[in-house]
Amino acid sequence: MPRFLLITPRRLAMGLASLALVAGTCATVAATTSGASASTHVPTAAAKYTPPKIKHVWIITLENESYGYTFGSHKDLAPYLTRTLTAKGALLKDYYGIGHDSLDNYTAMVSGQAPNYILDEDCGTFYPFEQFGGENFDKWTKYHQLSGEGCVFPKVVTTVANQLTNHKLTWKAYEQDMGNIPHRDGTVSTANGPACGHPAIGAQDLTDSTGPKNDSYATRHDPFMYFKSIIGNPSYCDAHVLSLKPLANDLKKASTTPNYSFITPNTCADGHDTPRCQDGSKGGLTKVNRFLKTWVPKIMNSPAYKQGGLIVINFDESGSDEDATACCGEVDGLGFDDPSHPNMNEPGLYGPGGGKVGAVLLSKYIKGGTVSTKPYNHYSLLRSVEDIFRLPHLGDAQQPQVVPFGADVYTKR
Repeated sequence: MPRFLLITPRRLAMGLASLALVAGTCATVAATTSGASASTHVPTAAAKYTPPKIKHVWIITLENESYGYTFGSHKDLAPYLTRTLTAKGALLKDYYGIGHDSLDNYTAMVSGQAPNYILDEDCGTFYPFEQFGGENFDKWTKYHQLSGEGCVFPKVVTTVANQLTNHKLTWKAYEQDMGNIPHRDGTVSTANGPACGHPAIGAQDLTDSTGPKNDSYATRHDPFMYFKSIIGNPSYCDAHVLSLKPLANDLKKASTTPNYSFITPNTCADGHDTPRCQDGSKGGLTKVNRFLKTWVPKIMNSPAYKQGGLIVINFDESGSDEDATACCGEVDGLGFDDPSHPNMNEPGLYGPGGGKVGAVLLSKYIKGGTVSTKPYNHYSLLRSVEDIFRLPHLGDAQQPQVVPFGADVYTKR
């Protein structure tokens, strides 16, 4: 659909905010100042760091809470995360989301592509990405960003999943509740259960609204569904993007455990649904605690983890759109002039980022009780994964201000 038709109340608000930035209003200057100051904590270059010999990575992404809420004022709601796991691993106090709302954070984690307006709207309709045709940049920007707008990226945009396959490494995404209602999420039936759940191109995403109590899968929390380099090859997608059910069996042997696993709880278990889940039960961090307490021990007791594993538990964005603080090179742009985010001035709607959310990392290479105050974000996570598996850096993971997890995290070598 042409870009001039995609006008929503939030998008109109963002456009007005951009005009206010140009005009120099106080409100926007304040937002820019707070974001810019957080961004200057990271040096513009970093010495090369060689990560430990990690063979398997699991990423568990949770929803919509700030660092201060999860690990501060409401830490008692998720004691397994905030006490037990931080005592076993590393707490990254200055880990940031890269934008608002959810979807742009998820796609950034796997591709390095920065937000655009439709991604920030969570892609309620499955719009294909359309290039601007040279309005601002050539086909690719300096940091390999595609200039344009939409949420389903063309095949030329690769992901860490494609990189892993090309280097003869394995990956899977495990999506809780995917396939519970196939007509709602577009899944297909395979020998491994439901797979590759997404709308048809141009169709409404039925999972973008409150669903029935037995189905809390959200396509927008499944980043691989937004890349034609994956969904454009149905057999490839079907073999790699599965429900959560196969995970327990895959963990039984190192040989059946992927090198890279992306685990998405349903919208109740990831903390998104609050104060109540769709089945009426209490939501929020209480459900997060239960999910982690169920699955993290299974991963830590697996042969693959014991060989040399890394578990990353993060949140996509802070709980308030107004918390748009950032790190690691993310700044407000003027006139779409920043090659790290050419498609909108403010990736965080009201500032440069997605707010401080924190993260917890677990590995035999991390001393329990480690606390890092070094700034990281989702691009840092992508860069760290790529360094672990010796892959090239994608998109904004190339920025010199974006550094991988280092000796401040891997404290037990």
